[in-house]
Amino acid sequence: MGLRVALVGATGAVGAQFLDILGKGRLQVDELRLLASKRSVGKSLDFHGQSLPVAEATPDSFEGIDVAFVTAGGDISRELCPAAAKAGAIAVDDSSVFRLEPGVPLVVPEINADDLEGHHGIVSTPNCCTVPVAMALHTLRQASPIRSVITSTYQSVSGAGTAAVRELTEQSAQVLAGEAVKPDVFPHQIAFNALPQVDKFLDDGYTAEEWKMREEARKILGAPGLPFSATCVRVPVFQAHSFAVNVEFEGPVSPATARRLLSEMPGVRLSDTGTGDPYAHPVEAAGTDDVFVGRIREDTARPNGLVLWITADNLRKGAALNCIQIAEELLRRDLFPKR
Repeated sequence: MGLRVALVGATGAVGAQFLDILGKGRLQVDELRLLASKRSVGKSLDFHGQSLPVAEATPDSFEGIDVAFVTAGGDISRELCPAAAKAGAIAVDDSSVFRLEPGVPLVVPEINADDLEGHHGIVSTPNCCTVPVAMALHTLRQASPIRSVITSTYQSVSGAGTAAVRELTEQSAQVLAGEAVKPDVFPHQIAFNALPQVDKFLDDGYTAEEWKMREEARKILGAPGLPFSATCVRVPVFQAHSFAVNVEFEGPVSPATARRLLSEMPGVRLSDTGTGDPYAHPVEAAGTDDVFVGRIREDTARPNGLVLWITADNLRKGAALNCIQIAEELLRRDLFPKR
């Protein structure tokens, strides 16, 4: 079955990844409707050698559509996802608006695809940091239940959009030229710097990004009480997020057992194989689809603990690819409304 697809946010950084992945045949697409804000109307984008026009995304844009990928920010999702569902499409949303709503599946297909069976027209994909960490946690809990998780993130600027990528590029040139730097997208200089703030601060001292990681991981893993603490840091990397993760288990889990389980997990690429460097890095992960896991070792601060290093492309498995895999799973399970 070929799908009639709408892509909201087609001209953005994640939209470009959608077009690249769809162009490689991940879904059979009978029709592709490119949608964006009013200022992008008149632009054209290439898909399968065709130049497709970009139209304005409105609540009336989804008539005859099977699946709408919405990747244009929370305000747009809040307006357009219900409109797409009302028109008979399934909206696969990349924003945080619906992720924790009861009745809205929050899905990483390798972990909880069964949750799609209860969708009501809207499905959410998790935060780009939650996806790779949740995949590793789900794999490792096959050895022993997880008692707690502590993670620090090293997040690339592409997670904040194309303007953030441009800001890092411009600031890097300015710093090297000895010129003054004026932050715009980020609260402080990002070039040659690290900012331990992603999103706004909450009353408890954590940021919204850190809160999202905790609550989304709990929902995906079906572990509502899981102790989970994150520190999210923006670093001067263009694409691909990285994570240092400390996992405490109820029983002992050896690094060898962890390596075996991770090597068998779909979508995970084990870096710690005993040959070469025991880790991958953002430059290696950028533009790829796998979640790389390495530097697997015992946690010397806690019994029954392991420490991991993870890196993954935030625009692909952290966003576009996971959305497309959700659509593939919906198709496989015959969950699209009948035409």
